[in-house]
Amino acid sequence: MRAKRYTNAAMQQLVLDVRPTATPDLARFIVGRNVELMAQLRAMLDGEAAERMVYVWGAPGSGKSYLLAAWARACAASGLTVGIGGAAAAEVVVADAVESWSEAQQRAAFASFNRVREAGGLWLAAGTVAPADLPVLPELATRLGWGLVFHIQGLNDTEKRAALVHHAETLGFRLDPQVADHLLNYTARDMQSLLGVLEALDRFSLATRRPITLPLLRQLLSGDARS
Repeated sequence: MRAKRYTNAAMQQLVLDVRPTATPDLARFIVGRNVELMAQLRAMLDGEAAERMVYVWGAPGSGKSYLLAAWARACAASGLTVGIGGAAAAEVVVADAVESWSEAQQRAAFASFNRVREAGGLWLAAGTVAPADLPVLPELATRLGWGLVFHIQGLNDTEKRAALVHHAETLGFRLDPQVADHLLNYTARDMQSLLGVLEALDRFSLATRRPITLPLLRQLLSGDARS
């Protein structure tokens, strides 16, 4: 029988115990099969996009929330004013978890969308389902489907493994296949969590002056990372 997975909350606490939470960064987002989506977001950021309104949908853990946060940060770094949440218009509006909005939030977002579009601003929203399937006001669902709609594709295990190996190389070590297997089988499976644990493992290795091995990873995951 397969061992029980660690919960997201437990994993997050273990990572926080070893290193600070990484700031969302577009350079850290693993593109995978989302090449067109990333090209569109970069074109919007560079002021070269013909379409400036985008909606992204996908399952929890697919990376859309991280992507939105990273893109918002990149927009702010380029000097644009960024509004988070969809209620107020700004040069850039980024709104996540559309499916959870109250009716008041939906009405505010509807008005905000219209103002941003008329002003030539940038709009990026995300939810778990396509616009037509959102449990929101029909007029808002229609607006969200006006621009480009992307179904964000999560990475498969082969892509995740390749991303982990590559990230380990950027950190300065070779990832043992057994360590990669354990990460994929017994930790949270979204890519940002996996990278966070890998970085925590690297820090733990440096702090304890021990090589990165499966026993070291198991010690980190056991919560005994300070001994």
